[in-house]
Amino acid sequence: FQAAFTLLLGPFTFFNVQKTKYLQIMTSLMRWIAFILMIILALIRIGRGQAEGHPSVAQLPGIRNLFGVCVYSFMCQHSLPSLITPISKKKHVNKLVLLDYLLILAFYSLLSFTAIYCFRNDTLMDMYTLNFTNCEIINVAFIRYFLGLFPVFTISTNFPIIAVTLRNNWKTLFHREGGTYPWVVDRIVFPAITLIPPVLVAFCTHDLESLVGITGAYAGNGIQYLIPAFLAYCSRKDTRLVFGSGTVNKHLSPFRHTCWIVFVLIWGFSCFVFVTANIVLSESKL
Repeated sequence: FQAAFTLLLGPFTFFNVQKTKYLQIMTSLMRWIAFILMIILALIRIGRGQAEGHPSVAQLPGIRNLFGVCVYSFMCQHSLPSLITPISKKKHVNKLVLLDYLLILAFYSLLSFTAIYCFRNDTLMDMYTLNFTNCEIINVAFIRYFLGLFPVFTISTNFPIIAVTLRNNWKTLFHREGGTYPWVVDRIVFPAITLIPPVLVAFCTHDLESLVGITGAYAGNGIQYLIPAFLAYCSRKDTRLVFGSGTVNKHLSPFRHTCWIVFVLIWGFSCFVFVTANIVLSESKL
């Protein structure tokens, strides 16, 4: 299955994925259907008195996995530029984005809480949709197969787009002033270093919980906290040089003070230390 996935979707990394409007609409529609189905099925099971979940108040060993989940939910910010750029009148853009994120938070919260009260902790699978493939949960075969294959559908549509984005980021990172790369480097090397690592990782491990925990703890920490903080600092500095210090931006963030950037960097470093200590202590107990 992994070989089939790589051979079918891997070649998209070597080309440009354009005009993905309808692909994104289909993916979003499937996400909405799957989310609503899982929430409704869990609520029905809870309402019938068949709920098995008795969650504890907190589990400190789950902190590193919390970061993993956070980085994936944070990926919704990947679409912010494409959402904001077409808006001609940006007067109310802050309110629109806030409403959008409140809606995302509500769905994540509803999905999570119905899950932890509907299923026992030891029966919750790493891929939550697989909990609904059991005939005892839902006896409609189409819904079981749809939810079971839902991750395949979403990954199949997202993988080419994210892979091409990463490939272009590699090119930007190693940008050469006044010159272009040889054809082999541009068309073969950059796509290859984008495609090969995830294929190798998928081949070497089946433990999604550990994988999400490690990537979230370290890569997620940089993506969520460190890189945005440095980008905000450098972009503000560059803006002052280009437009002058007297220019007033009416869309300024309420977190525009430099102290917020320092706070985020300290928070990111603290999270890095805390998660590392948690991993070391957890492994030493094993």
